[in-house]
Amino acid sequence: MDREYMSGFGNEFATEAKENTLPIGQNSPQEIAHGLYAEQINATAFTKPRAQNKRSWTYRIRPSAMHEPFELIEHKTLRSSPFNELPATPNQLRWSPLDAPQEKINLIDSLVTIAGGGDTASWAGLGIHLYAANTSMDKDYFYNSDGEMLFVPQDGALTLRTEMGILDIKPGEIAVIPRGIKFAVNLINDTAKGYICENYGASFIIPDLGPIGANGLANPRDFLTPTAAYEDIEGDFNLTTKFNGSLWQAKMTHSPLDVVAWHGNLAPYKYDLDNFNAVNSVTFDHPDPSIFTVLTSPSGDAGTANIDFVIFPPRWYVADNTFRPPYYHRNIMSEFMGLIKGIYDGKEGGGFVEGGSSLHNCMTAHGPDAKVFEKASNADLKPQYIGGTLAFMFESRFLMAPTKHAMETDKLQKNYYKCWQGLKKNFKK
Repeated sequence: MDREYMSGFGNEFATEAKENTLPIGQNSPQEIAHGLYAEQINATAFTKPRAQNKRSWTYRIRPSAMHEPFELIEHKTLRSSPFNELPATPNQLRWSPLDAPQEKINLIDSLVTIAGGGDTASWAGLGIHLYAANTSMDKDYFYNSDGEMLFVPQDGALTLRTEMGILDIKPGEIAVIPRGIKFAVNLINDTAKGYICENYGASFIIPDLGPIGANGLANPRDFLTPTAAYEDIEGDFNLTTKFNGSLWQAKMTHSPLDVVAWHGNLAPYKYDLDNFNAVNSVTFDHPDPSIFTVLTSPSGDAGTANIDFVIFPPRWYVADNTFRPPYYHRNIMSEFMGLIKGIYDGKEGGGFVEGGSSLHNCMTAHGPDAKVFEKASNADLKPQYIGGTLAFMFESRFLMAPTKHAMETDKLQKNYYKCWQGLKKNFKK
């Protein structure tokens, strides 16, 4: 089904599913058109500077306060701050993909937390989750009080039904649902797998380009926000929220996705990673992977991100007289990687496969495996197109502690360290 979207990152939008709903010149008049209720959603403090202030006015069939009390519920594999089940580790970690689910399970119920750091109550840090689902959220709705959610599908397309409208995403696309925005997830295929980065800190923005200039990387016009769409249905529904690390659930007698019109700059959005305009060296040496940043969540320390979302897309290698794959590396930032499709050019020796993931914490050494080193050291440096691949990285200033589940699952590759043991001593006195 074709959807209508509005383009532009962080724009002020105005959209209505029923004509003549939005008030003209006044946010909340005494009587709202069509008997609706006015409700503002603020994802930043009222006094946040205008350029960073995130809020939207919604005009809805019922106000959000209309639900029964929330009750605490359990989740088998979802974890949150404090990430203290196990200490953060300096060891290199890598996992194989999740198996397809055998029993009926929706996306939220299927979440498996791999690692995280920071603190939800302090609005800083992140949680990293995998999902493997096979059923849609028909009577269940969700919103995250702890942070915004970055969806990275790996296998299977999703329909995200949100308060502001509907987003369809497939592997190769991403979507962000802001903190506090209610949604449900429908599966378009029989199963769906992917990754979610839960951002406790400042909202994602596109990075400044600096010396790159006015164009390049992710361009604002390619980010798409949904037009207004609403559900006017009654019945027995569940509304779940993640609040300070725990899940709480309330019963409702109507769909919470009943926004008939809205205006503002707080809204879900999607982005096609094929639109990313990669830059790279055309002379020598290997630029830092920061040149592949799609979105960044700033911290109070300029240039040191709460989270960077970085991709490694299809691109040309043309640099001369240099080692082209990623260099051997120890980084103050912690790096979680995933693979959407193909083969990552730094790990051609096997093990890092589609749907898999790896974690290299602060100052943990990592880099090309032995096979890649030998191949790249002897390669004919003619122009080379790296195609059919798409890897990504969640990079953070926070140490990421793995969960107990992540360290005990049979998906943990306990021999990951061996990919570097075959590196030869080439030193010549």
